Amino acid sequence: MAGLDAVAEGTTWQNFERLAGFIFEMNGFAITVGTVKTRNRKRRQYDVIARKNDRTLLVECKQWSGSRYRLSALKKAVIQHRERALFYESVTNENAVPIIVTLIEEEIRIFEGVPLVPVHRLNTFIGELENFPDGISSGEFEDLEEGITEQAGEVQPDPAG
Repeated sequence: MAGLDAVAEGTTWQNFERLAGFIFEMNGFAITVGTVKTRNRKRRQYDVIARKNDRTLLVECKQWSGSRYRLSALKKAVIQHRERALFYESVTNENAVPIIVTLIEEEIRIFEGVPLVPVHRLNTFIGELENFPDGISSGEFEDLEEGITEQAGEVQPDPAG
């Protein structure tokens, strides 16, 4: 799927979101792109909301590439996306699973319980979701996260923040 990476790399962020949505749609999900939820003057935007079989996935699309501090920025994005997922759940009363789709393969695959899925592996990831009827918090993902925590600890801090 290297061709998919090349297509994704040359697109705007809006088209990258549409591409991720399209992949979910081709796997039977109903999708919305660029949804905004508001409550008590707080506003959160969701790149892609994908729904299938009473499962809601909140997809944040990150198109970063080549930055020395990309990993620390990605970790910050994960924490923010988890907050957006909690906000979404409080507004909609739906359980929602946060996922980040990236342009390129990252050094980590899950951080703080949030999967980081490169766009070229998104179709495979979606297929694997069928194996986890209760979401993606299976023991396998927990084990994966423990193994990655050490690797993630080696990352240099971002001097900008």
